[in-house]
Amino acid sequence: MRDLTHCVKNPPVSSEGFASLSVPTHRASTIVFPDAKSYLERKYRGPDGFTYGLHGTPTTRALEARLTALEDGVRTALLPSGQAAIAVTLLTLLNAGDTVLIPDSAYPPVKGFAANYLAPRGIHHRVYDQNIGAGIADLIDDTVKLVWVESPGSTTMEVQDIPAIADAAHARGALVGCDNTWATPLNFKPLKHGVDFSIEAITKYISGHSDLLMGSISVNTVEHHRRLKDTMRMLGIGVSPDDCFLVLRGLETMGVRVRHMAQHALAFAQALVSSPAAERVLHPALPSCPGHTLWQRDFTGATGVFSVVLRRGYEAGVADALSQMKVFQIGASWGGTHSLIVPMEIARDRALSSWDEATTILRISVGLEDPDDLREDLEALFRNIESAHPVTA
Repeated sequence: MRDLTHCVKNPPVSSEGFASLSVPTHRASTIVFPDAKSYLERKYRGPDGFTYGLHGTPTTRALEARLTALEDGVRTALLPSGQAAIAVTLLTLLNAGDTVLIPDSAYPPVKGFAANYLAPRGIHHRVYDQNIGAGIADLIDDTVKLVWVESPGSTTMEVQDIPAIADAAHARGALVGCDNTWATPLNFKPLKHGVDFSIEAITKYISGHSDLLMGSISVNTVEHHRRLKDTMRMLGIGVSPDDCFLVLRGLETMGVRVRHMAQHALAFAQALVSSPAAERVLHPALPSCPGHTLWQRDFTGATGVFSVVLRRGYEAGVADALSQMKVFQIGASWGGTHSLIVPMEIARDRALSSWDEATTILRISVGLEDPDDLREDLEALFRNIESAHPVTA
């Protein structure tokens, strides 16, 4: 071979004797075949075979396998974000004339996707009370093909009776999808509680460093996985092997990260219960939180995100008080090493839950900074909020 060919062709290099603890990053668009016959028959390789980089490399397969083991599932598909994982699940399972039931406490973009994208295409949705439990059976008619659950609920932390909902859905031929991002598969395994599609926003605790976007769908049958992969293939959806490498690396510390965050988040939540500015503290491990008994029954632990509902009148000082924080930062998402806090107003996102338009909720995500620094920062925050509250005679 001549020089220009040597610049391009890879000579054989032995890997004998090389054993690394790190998963290699396999980047590819084109995947070559040993002969023409193999190429012509590539569609028969199935969803686990390698045909084109968009559909997976050994790096993405390694992450899929690790997540499948954590979820106690059969297969996992990787998506560019948690919302993409939700959207692909709905697009795979629903056709014109079908209905999906969505809890009022779900991540707002789920209802937005149903109303703004699915509805114009003839796919219906109905919002249900997240606390309905087995009573959801009364809402499932012949058009309902999917029941969506998110437990704990987005921001407001209600815990749903997932086994009862799954039993009712399956009895009427409907499937169940679950957003399990808050708990992670370390604290709750949806597929073991009757769920058919377990969704994780890998962006958060699983990757753990606030530097990438990814989602996953884990399932308990090969057929569910095949249908998801068919949808992804038609939409041209895939994930970066480099991002998968970062997730695989972050995943190795998820256990210690989540345990540490959960421990201190609960301590902060317990302390804030007595704050004059706090109407309620929403943390599933607190007996006062909606669904606490269900959380005790079904979950093996908590994570580092909880919310504080401020008393009416105390919202006046929130903006200035948040701006004075020294350790917590203001930003969307959660589950990374940095502690975050955001003010939330959820009344516009709720159809059934009675939340006053003036209600301000502080969503708090505890990271890995020194717990004493975080405690002092939260104490200063609530002192500042309280001092701005007008004194009435």
